[in-house]
Amino acid sequence: MNKTPLLLLSLGLLYFAPVLVNITGFIDIGIAQAADSTPETRQSKIVPAMRDRVYSQLARAQKQADEGDKIGGFAILDEVKARLDSLNSYERAMLWNFYGFMHYGNDDTELAMTSFEKVVREEGIPDSLYLSTLYSLAQLAMQQNNYPKALAYLKQWQSVNKKALTPGQDLLFAQIFYQDKQYEASISHIDSAIAQALAKNDLPAENWLILQRAAYFELKQPKQVTKVMEQLVRYYNKAEYWPQLAAMYGEIGEEAKQLAVMEAAWQNDFITKPNDIISLVQLYLYHNVPYKAANLLHEAIDKGQVSAKEKYFNLLAQAYLMAKEDNKAIPVLQQAASIAETGVFDAQLAQAYLNTEHWQLAQDAAKKAIARGGLSSTGTMYLVVGMAQFNLKKYDQALTSLTQAISYAETTKVAKQWFTYVEKEQIQQNRLAMLN
Repeated sequence: MNKTPLLLLSLGLLYFAPVLVNITGFIDIGIAQAADSTPETRQSKIVPAMRDRVYSQLARAQKQADEGDKIGGFAILDEVKARLDSLNSYERAMLWNFYGFMHYGNDDTELAMTSFEKVVREEGIPDSLYLSTLYSLAQLAMQQNNYPKALAYLKQWQSVNKKALTPGQDLLFAQIFYQDKQYEASISHIDSAIAQALAKNDLPAENWLILQRAAYFELKQPKQVTKVMEQLVRYYNKAEYWPQLAAMYGEIGEEAKQLAVMEAAWQNDFITKPNDIISLVQLYLYHNVPYKAANLLHEAIDKGQVSAKEKYFNLLAQAYLMAKEDNKAIPVLQQAASIAETGVFDAQLAQAYLNTEHWQLAQDAAKKAIARGGLSSTGTMYLVVGMAQFNLKKYDQALTSLTQAISYAETTKVAKQWFTYVEKEQIQQNRLAMLN
């Protein structure tokens, strides 16, 4: 029979190899680490000898299975089972053990478990076989998502095996406790496994830390999640861990560290996903570093890392405007206005033109914004038109536009002040004209 390892379960923590009869007639027990321990509480059992006839039949069944004839292998086992009453306990245990691995090889986990359960019910079996079979049953129960049953098998195994758990055994406990929603117990076993690794100057396995992070997350302990993320970055330095660590710093209120980690990740080419790039842009804006935000987003759009969508043009324009870089904001706003369905970007463009003293362009953009609609403050655009017309010395037109701005509550006060100012300036200009 080929040695068939049990399925590698989630996080890659588990491995199992079968118990087999070898060709010399001795018992070859290939087991997981779990079975390496010598029991301390189970009373020693007298293991009866396997008779030659039974051995030869089991060996034939193994040979048939090794050659790919599983049906023939099962037929031989059935012949042995037909004389079950004449078998001693050890022979019966090895028969059930063979059935178990044959069924497992056929992907019939239920029948495999039934067979292995018969193994541990036999009295006269070696302690190592008893332990390894219980451990295998725990793995199979976990494979079937029956976590209470898996935990029961493990506790039965542990009641006999009194030696300290190995990291692999700790992690099996941790997995099952996690799946059974016993997160604190899961963390306790993960901590034990990590402590053992560090004591040997070994790194904790990456999947141990991932499981630990998940357990702390379920317990809603963000500071502990952050500490685990720090270890993942320190030990494994994968690109996806950097933004995750930054996000955790943000969640626990350490914004300065959040920005530092994201900036370091960007400099090391660890940030490539659009959402992560936008997160860094927003962090720059939050920390009042708009020029870096604008440069980063502009570069990302140019390289195609962030799509040229209206919302990102808006973010880029706002970054430039916050950085007092109106001239750089203008082409961005022009591009955004060309694809927008409303006058929102035309309104922003009008403001930028006004700030850069492009009076005619400001007037035209503001009028276009009003015509296209969708504005949060139409009155502001009439105010911009009036201010631009004033600077173009179109006083009558400016007063008309400012009158319209006065009719909107949000701009009434400012528009009235401008209206008074324009009236006085118009009178002054008329007097100067008369003197000339």
